[in-house]
Amino acid sequence: MDNQDIAFILNEIGEMLEIQGEHPFRSRAYHRAAYAIQGLAEDINDIYKENNLEKIPGVGKGIAERIVELLKTGKLAYYEELQEHVPPGLLQLIGIQSVGPKKAKLFYDKLGIADVEELLKAADEHRLKDLPGMGPKAEENVRAGVLEFQHLRERILLSEAYPLAENIIRQLDEFDFILRVSAAGSLRRMKETIGDIDILAASNEFSKTMDVFCNLSEVSRVLAKGETKSSVITQIGLKVDVRVVSPEQFGAALQYFTGSKEHNIHLREIAKKKGLKVNEYGVFEVKTEKRMGGAAEEEVYNLLGMQWVYPVLRENKGEIEAATLNNLPNIVNLSDIKGDLHVHSNWSDGLNRIKDVARAAKERGYEYVAISDHAEKLKIAGGLTVDDYRRQWEEIEVANKEIGGVTILRGTEVNIDNEGNVDFEDDFLREFDVVTASIHGGFSQNKEQLTRRILRAIYNKHVNVIGHPTGRILGKRPPYLLDLKAIFKAAAETGTFLELNSFPDRLDLKDDYLKEAKDVGVKFVINTDAHSIGQLRYIFYGLATAQRGWLEAGDVINTYSLEEMMKMLGKE
Repeated sequence: MDNQDIAFILNEIGEMLEIQGEHPFRSRAYHRAAYAIQGLAEDINDIYKENNLEKIPGVGKGIAERIVELLKTGKLAYYEELQEHVPPGLLQLIGIQSVGPKKAKLFYDKLGIADVEELLKAADEHRLKDLPGMGPKAEENVRAGVLEFQHLRERILLSEAYPLAENIIRQLDEFDFILRVSAAGSLRRMKETIGDIDILAASNEFSKTMDVFCNLSEVSRVLAKGETKSSVITQIGLKVDVRVVSPEQFGAALQYFTGSKEHNIHLREIAKKKGLKVNEYGVFEVKTEKRMGGAAEEEVYNLLGMQWVYPVLRENKGEIEAATLNNLPNIVNLSDIKGDLHVHSNWSDGLNRIKDVARAAKERGYEYVAISDHAEKLKIAGGLTVDDYRRQWEEIEVANKEIGGVTILRGTEVNIDNEGNVDFEDDFLREFDVVTASIHGGFSQNKEQLTRRILRAIYNKHVNVIGHPTGRILGKRPPYLLDLKAIFKAAAETGTFLELNSFPDRLDLKDDYLKEAKDVGVKFVINTDAHSIGQLRYIFYGLATAQRGWLEAGDVINTYSLEEMMKMLGKE
């Protein structure tokens, strides 16, 4: 079992304890441990072999023993015992907006509702409104939450699919007769959510390639096995399709199966005007059927008179016109990033000490990292008071002296309240190096109030960044209603940076909004919102979203040196 397997089981134990009404301390302990393990950079099997499980933040003796049982046997008696008392469908109900563990248990105890479909039926039949603590409005909120949940879960997170695809690609690439292999489809375009995982391979031995793929250890069930395409379900329930083409077709096939559909249609229209035909087999002259190219993707685009287009941009949103004019953006890359301005430590709801965060940032080659723990009004996340911050700054000062090569900045994540105020007065806010302001409640308020709250924070001269601006959580919570044009305009006018939050289930702002905001002069910061040092790697997903939003290094504050960035923050 790997880190994700262990984290999944511990998280489910926490959820089942919540449903059973156990003391919150017990369920939180399992959630905290799961969170820590999910963010580990090191394989938990190696940590176990070194007898260091209890050194993982949040993992005490009891949970460590459960992890050992899982690693040794692949099973956990305690987990199986809980499953006997909690129907699996109830765990899905917890993830629905307006439900949660208490209502899930209420619906099960009173109406026998044990899955999402039963809950929707009960809401449609108005059987929820008369339950304790409910009513017509609450019933409608639950119904809306179910519909949103069903819509959002039709696709899977990029962060769920990408590591699996990379592992499969790596294994296929080890065979000499598989000459080239790449992700395709929406995964290669790095969309925030994807349907199935598409992989393309080039080989002269199709059958052998399919045999290898269908017999990988990740495969749970083979849905279809053909000469040129096979489909499987993996051990974690994801569908993967692999296609095989001959080497001379690989470039054209990769372009075709990467998509998007709209991008490809536009390319075919251009090809037609040039007397060419483009398909998955290559580029051909229409009159003579002569094959002009297709072994490499670049040939396809060059024959159509344009630059090769980054896969992340292939959505027919102006990239073809830009490529024709040799004017594609020089999109931001990982090598451009010089720091992270939104990282939590164990002073609030993070798992690691400030020194550990700094060392991890240094290992990534960063020049700086901001410890941006929650402020006092977010008590559920261990928000810090003025005195807490002053004591934290003393620790930061010591760490800065001890750890060379990276600068630890004094940050904070303050809360935007219902009136648009933030936690602290101006005199204290100006003492921080970077102030990020975020909404953490009141998501269901109307568009006018939510917009007014953010605008007031933007016009606060001591607020540098608006964190996770639309508040969405992919698969769980839709973005709240905002007048984004007004927000973008205000951010551009005031020089307030908008955060692209790299946490895999946020990726907020989304790509289309980034491009729109960039066009009116907004600048950005790409942060991880990491709560453990392992989550610093999430910057990868934020960068993919930034690229899809046409961002260049100059658009992003944390691509600048420490001195340049501090000037941009007004901290000269």
